[in-house]
Amino acid sequence: MSELPPLIQDLALMLMVAGIVTIIFKKLKQPLVLGYIMAGFLVSPHMPYTASVVDMSNIHLWADIGVMFLLFSLGLDFSFKKILKMGASPIISTISIIFSMSLLGVLVGHAFGWSKMDCIFLGGMLAMSSTTIIYKAFDDLGLRQQQFTGLVMSVLILEDILAIVMMVMLSAIASGNNPDGGQMIGSILKIGFFLVLWLVVGIFAIPIFLRSVRKLVNAEVLLVVSLGLCCAMAVFSTKVGFSSAFGAFIMGSILAETIEADRIEKLVEPVKNLFGAIFFVSVGMLVDPQILVNYALPIIALVLTILIGQSVLGSFAFMLGGESLKSAMRCGFSMAQIGEFSFIIASLGLSLDVISDFLYPVVVAVSVITTFLTPYMIRFATPAYNQLEHRLPSRLIQMLNRLSMSRPNSTEKNKWKSLLTQMAVNTCVYSILSVAVITVMFTFIVPFAKQLVPSWADRWYFNAAIGLITVLLISPFLRAMVMKKNHSEEWKALWQESNRNRLPLLFTFLVRIMIAVGFIFNICSYLFHYTPAIMITVGFVAMILIVLSRQTKRNSIMLERLFINNLRSRDIEAQVHGKKRPLYEGRLLDRDIHIADFDVPANSRWMGQTLRQLNLGRKFGVHVSSILRGGFRLNIPDGDYIIFPYDKLQAIGSDEQLAKLSAAIESEVMGEDGDLEKREMKLQQLIIGSESPFIGKTLQESDIRRAYGIMVVGLEEGKENLSPFPPNRKFQEGDIIWVVGEQDSLKALH
Repeated sequence: MSELPPLIQDLALMLMVAGIVTIIFKKLKQPLVLGYIMAGFLVSPHMPYTASVVDMSNIHLWADIGVMFLLFSLGLDFSFKKILKMGASPIISTISIIFSMSLLGVLVGHAFGWSKMDCIFLGGMLAMSSTTIIYKAFDDLGLRQQQFTGLVMSVLILEDILAIVMMVMLSAIASGNNPDGGQMIGSILKIGFFLVLWLVVGIFAIPIFLRSVRKLVNAEVLLVVSLGLCCAMAVFSTKVGFSSAFGAFIMGSILAETIEADRIEKLVEPVKNLFGAIFFVSVGMLVDPQILVNYALPIIALVLTILIGQSVLGSFAFMLGGESLKSAMRCGFSMAQIGEFSFIIASLGLSLDVISDFLYPVVVAVSVITTFLTPYMIRFATPAYNQLEHRLPSRLIQMLNRLSMSRPNSTEKNKWKSLLTQMAVNTCVYSILSVAVITVMFTFIVPFAKQLVPSWADRWYFNAAIGLITVLLISPFLRAMVMKKNHSEEWKALWQESNRNRLPLLFTFLVRIMIAVGFIFNICSYLFHYTPAIMITVGFVAMILIVLSRQTKRNSIMLERLFINNLRSRDIEAQVHGKKRPLYEGRLLDRDIHIADFDVPANSRWMGQTLRQLNLGRKFGVHVSSILRGGFRLNIPDGDYIIFPYDKLQAIGSDEQLAKLSAAIESEVMGEDGDLEKREMKLQQLIIGSESPFIGKTLQESDIRRAYGIMVVGLEEGKENLSPFPPNRKFQEGDIIWVVGEQDSLKALH
């Protein structure tokens, strides 16, 4: 008889133990992520008294898949448009946190006498909070709808992006190179290049693909396609030097802009939960009790450094970003842990052989301890603020809150700043697209064509054809780079305001012309060996033809409109189905209240009740501004509106008020039937005897339905089919009737 592979045995052990432990943690009302880590600790090879996994390498592989799917799901829930709408606030907070926590890590390592490389890498590890752990903790604690969580997730995503830059810096330091040199600048440009390229190409191509196959795609196919795109982007991300998790997050962000995003998120959730559980169990398995004993003092010191550092310096960083003291403390306390990117940085140090062997297990132990404490730190933020509010002068508290709330709602933008910013963004995006097309042509298409027709490889007409095709492919991008914004409102206003503006405006046009000509010049330089003057002349002539070409203009406008429509497709779908948030939402944020969505469960006790009966305003202090039902929006509902299952309530209130409403919706539900097995319905034959109390009574007079919970379904009269029992017919002795009811009700009737 064949034996199961060790992988299946390990997976069975992990999931069984995780299931038992998480049931216990659920009973104790503790976050499930803590149960997963405890389960991993119990099944690890370091526990001598319990069954343990056999092959750790396979578990690490599954854990990597778990991180990938977790970040893919995170990308589905959080698009880059949300970060852009928040402005500079998350950027300021992220840079402040990374700088301060890295410095703290270096100082702590130096205090224990560790080597220079250990201290530098330790600083990088302590600077990276865990996106997956915080995301899971927010989910388990029911805080996803609160205002401060959006800013925390923005900062975490920026940290994940900057972590790649940090890894390049650490690699440069480890190899002895200057991290401020060309390698550092090149890595930043590389990240920006691929980030913009993936987002632009993905948002352009993937919605078109999904629309073209929408009628052919059911839930199963959509799940397979989505996970396939996720894995493909993860593979491509690793090919260009990034992590697979980063690529998965990018694909999630691209799919977040499509109409199918909500469906994909629901379909992927079970997969995310499974592999996410494996990831957190694997983290628990990395805890070595012996390391905890030998390095107990450094571990405790690092844990306190993270808890206090993130609580104090993290809160201060969020205040620099413009948050009120209370919101900043809730954000700072939420980030008091380290996670998966810290493990990646530690693995980098080990692979480069520049850090000590003890540092990795120490960091894992610190990560596990801080992960355990994360839910409690999130809950502790509000009591800590209340204590601080009592101890600090009230004038200081008011001044800090006034600074955050005094941010203007809207300001008139400087025309020059607006115009130059838009021109710079357009030039950057179209340049990246042009570089990508040229790279694909010269890296893949040209070598393939030379292998296909070797006799043409050194012919001038072959190079001329390749150059012409390349220029034609990038011509819509070059034209948009040069001509876009030349007829915008800002350009016209500046041109008419003063003659002094006209020369700078013409200069911006000339600069963009030179950049576009530069692309054509580089193509000619690669294919031909003429003098620069000739190639520059060819470039200018080509640009004149591109600008004057009406076909190129139509192609450029068509591509841009298609991209904009794809980018706005989810907003359009939300507007059509009544899901779009109201415009006044942004103003509410400055008054410490915001809008949150709440789904009414199918087993809610609220269903069938009116808003007046529920009295949510008096109970929780919230205002129900809209009800989303069946794709329609019911704005400003009055007290007579009835709540139905699966309604989505949009409520306005503070974090505390909305948290109470969320808890009430989740708790006020009809519980499971404990005697479910006894509620089975049975069909039974019944003969009316001479002593029956029903004789001489009609069906209504007998009150058999209300008194016994029994329904008469037919009368047997010797026919092939049962006859219906007329309501005015009286029961007679010897009648054979068929009744339906529960077992106990049938016994009572007999």
